[in-house]
Amino acid sequence: MNENAKSMGIIESRTFNLAVDNIDTDQIIPGKFLTTTEREGLGQFCFYSWRFNEDGSEKPDNPLRQHQPGRQRVLVAGSNFGCGSSREHAPWALLDYGFQAVISSRFADIFCNNSLKNGLLPIVVDDNVLEHLLANPDHAVRIDIGNRRLTLDGYGDVGFPLDPFSAYCLTRGIDQLDFILQNEQAILDYEKSA
Repeated sequence: MNENAKSMGIIESRTFNLAVDNIDTDQIIPGKFLTTTEREGLGQFCFYSWRFNEDGSEKPDNPLRQHQPGRQRVLVAGSNFGCGSSREHAPWALLDYGFQAVISSRFADIFCNNSLKNGLLPIVVDDNVLEHLLANPDHAVRIDIGNRRLTLDGYGDVGFPLDPFSAYCLTRGIDQLDFILQNEQAILDYEKSA
C-alpha cells in the first residue's frame, strides 16, 4: 500500500482468485521455511509447494503463474482460508508476495488474528459476494478500511466486519507494536516515576 493510500485507508486493486476451500497455513508457507523471524523475503516461499517442484523448477500448472503483484493486491479464496497451525509467517508471506487483503466467506480465527496484527486485511463476505468474485476473476475492487466497505465494480457496495482498533492500525499502516511504540515516551516517563 502506498503512503497516501495508507493514510486514507483505501485499497484499490484488481483481484486474484484461488478458488480453493480450506487453504491451510502450511500451503501458504511450508514449515521448512519458518526458520526466520524476518518478514522480508518470505514472499518467495508463498504457496511454494503449489508453485515449484522438489528440484525448484516451476510447476507447469502453477495456479499463481498469472498473478500480477503490482496490480492484483487482493486475493479471493474459497472458504475457511488460513486453517491449520498458527504461524505469523503466513500473513507475512502473503504481504511480501504482494497481497494487501484476502477475501473469503470464512477465515480460521488464529489466521485472522495474526493477519490483523501484521497488516494483512482479512475481509469476510457472504457466499453470494464470494461466488460473484470467484466467477469474475481480475475484478476491480475498492476497499475503504475505515468505513468497512467493499465496493465491487458492477456489483455494488457491501460491508465487512472489522474491529475499531484493527481499522485504526490498518488505515495508518501500522501494526500493534507500532501502536505501542507511538507512546514510547509516555511509557518511559511512567516507568521512571514508578
